[in-house]
Amino acid sequence: MKIVNKSTKKIDSIGIITGRPLYTDDLVINNNSLIVKLLRSPHAYARIADIDTSIAKKIPGVEAIFTYHDVPNTMFTLAGQSYPEPSPYDRKILDEYVRYVGDPVAIIAAIDEKTAEKAMKLIKVKYEVLEAVIDYEKALDSDILVHREAAHTNYPIGYDNKRNVASSYLETKGDVEKGFAESDVIIEETYYTQPQIHAMMETYRTACYLDAHGRLNVISSTQIPFHVRRHLARALEMPSSRIRVMKPKLGGGFGGKQTSVCEIYPAFVTMKTGKPSKIVYTRKETQACSNTRHAMRLKVKIGSDREGNIKAIDINVLSNTGAYGEHAPTVTALVVYKTFPLYAKVPMRCKADIVYSNTTVGGAFRGYGATQGTFAVESAVNELAHKLGLDPTEVRMKNLVDQSETVSGDIKKCIEIGKEAFDWKNRCVKDMGNGKVRASGMAVTMQGSGIQGVDTASATLKLHDSGDYTLYVGVTDMGQGCDTVTAQMAAEILEVPMEKIIVNSADTDVSPYDPGAYASSGTYVTGNAVILAAKKMREEVMKMASFLMKTPVEELEYKGEYVQDKNGNQLSLKEIGVRSVSFEGMNQITTTATWGGKTSPPPFIASFAEVEVDTLTGETKVVDFLSVVDCGLPINPALAQVQVEGGIAQGIGLALYEDIQFDERGKMKHDTLMQYKIPSRKDLGNNIKVMFSYSNEPTGPFGAKSIGEVVINTASPAIADAIYNATNRRLRSLPMTSEKIFWAINEK
Repeated sequence: MKIVNKSTKKIDSIGIITGRPLYTDDLVINNNSLIVKLLRSPHAYARIADIDTSIAKKIPGVEAIFTYHDVPNTMFTLAGQSYPEPSPYDRKILDEYVRYVGDPVAIIAAIDEKTAEKAMKLIKVKYEVLEAVIDYEKALDSDILVHREAAHTNYPIGYDNKRNVASSYLETKGDVEKGFAESDVIIEETYYTQPQIHAMMETYRTACYLDAHGRLNVISSTQIPFHVRRHLARALEMPSSRIRVMKPKLGGGFGGKQTSVCEIYPAFVTMKTGKPSKIVYTRKETQACSNTRHAMRLKVKIGSDREGNIKAIDINVLSNTGAYGEHAPTVTALVVYKTFPLYAKVPMRCKADIVYSNTTVGGAFRGYGATQGTFAVESAVNELAHKLGLDPTEVRMKNLVDQSETVSGDIKKCIEIGKEAFDWKNRCVKDMGNGKVRASGMAVTMQGSGIQGVDTASATLKLHDSGDYTLYVGVTDMGQGCDTVTAQMAAEILEVPMEKIIVNSADTDVSPYDPGAYASSGTYVTGNAVILAAKKMREEVMKMASFLMKTPVEELEYKGEYVQDKNGNQLSLKEIGVRSVSFEGMNQITTTATWGGKTSPPPFIASFAEVEVDTLTGETKVVDFLSVVDCGLPINPALAQVQVEGGIAQGIGLALYEDIQFDERGKMKHDTLMQYKIPSRKDLGNNIKVMFSYSNEPTGPFGAKSIGEVVINTASPAIADAIYNATNRRLRSLPMTSEKIFWAINEK
């Protein structure tokens, strides 16, 4: 391979660092766009008894103010999922009931932000304040119902609004009770994972306008343009054919923009007024009024014999979806789908209830529910190893899935590589003096590559008269480099330099269908579609060359930038392009292919962490972190490494720093980046190391699997065990802040 598996720089890298790309707010075509602001509820739960906008509407420059009286009554979900969405259709554009602090009450459209905010202050709202359920552990079967009316679901998901249950399920493999009966040692512990904020650089924002044909054009910072179009069509009660969604450059997403957080509001304004509009969320709105990782309580029971052969694992999950059910069924399902196959030989059971509460909505976040499941199960495995007096790596080598014909890659090989590179056997507990102690821990996990049997992606290639190609894809590059990776794959198949591949992405009018950037699907699902389209293009180029050269295809040879016959006569790609669109050829060569996976091959990762704990203050620093990743064949090793490093950084943030708390009235306390701490490069230094364990995934493009999400999951359980080894104190609730560690060390 000449281009694939090479560390090619991103095709947009120079542009990004020099500030040339256009983001959503740069593409507002009309400086007279109405500014959209949202009046938000100060109460966690209330009914709007009366709302008076008469005075506010008289402010000069106020175009319109809309309340729940003005919007369609259609219920919908904002989850970025392929139809039919499993998430309940449980929200309206505006509702008579507000269900968390920050839930929209009114939409204000004005000539500028100052005018909109002035009008907002003059809207008079009388609330019938209702008792709220803030603590999600009290939500199940509470007398307080977050949703009094049942929502529509496209198929059974265990929904029961009378119990505050957005979704529930029970999954079992093997005879779990028999496994516990055969166990010599059983441990049973409860683990907590907190909500986590995406903290992407670019906040949520959308601009809308009507084109010359009266179609609604939507420019949005989104991971899911095609899903956004479908949601807008349902919510606005209009055909999808009347809506165009365009995704420009994204300033990060990490799953937050897998939910249609803000598009509905300016879209509604533009359809009502006929004027361009835009909304830009403040940082506070982005923190508190969008979506977070689902907080979970996970009770894990694990049994084994005295040699460390695990006999059974039982997981009981309570997950908080917040005020609405976006991603409720699917996030928590990954607690099962990304732990059961990892311990394939072990009988396992998982019962889960995903509950409504009067808090910020739970949504998608990198790792989805696998992150929470990994923290609980891997922590329990580490605790089991300590109880048995065994090395945690030894327990895993006894119990993890073996490499087989059905599972590409080898998690045990990742462990072996990591043990040697990390010098695991010699990483003893070290007293550094001044109350500081160093110790190590480890954990493993897996993820998937796309959603098997559900999501498909398409790719289109067009040969121009210049001899260059345009690659049209619907997958959204939000910094992870999928535009570059898909260009590499196309160039490899077509045997041309990458400079000849022009990537055009994420415009629902132009791009072929793609579900978007989520579920670790970009390289695996969209990549396979690109390869198929490129192979078709080779065939079509040969057919056109055969026609133009009046030579049978069998006597021609494809050479990438030209086609050659057996006598050495050549026809350049540029000439083929020119003549194909002329009267002579009358056929601009365009190929399209669609691909979807019947399986979701797992990438694996084994991580080893060393921490330094100040036993006097509880302050903890990660001083060494190694991850060994099996993602098949990395299409671009440099980009893959950056993906790993970024995921580990977010995982360390989840483990040690990032915390969301609500006061007794349901208001988020950590609604700015001054209070909500995420680790920076300065915090992490050069302590993160990445290695790849190469394998070949037969269904993957060039043998590749995904890498986007698996890399975030292992940090928290590995660090938790390292802290235990340093302090002899086990923390089971994230984040493991210095305060928690201090009190654990000093408890009587």
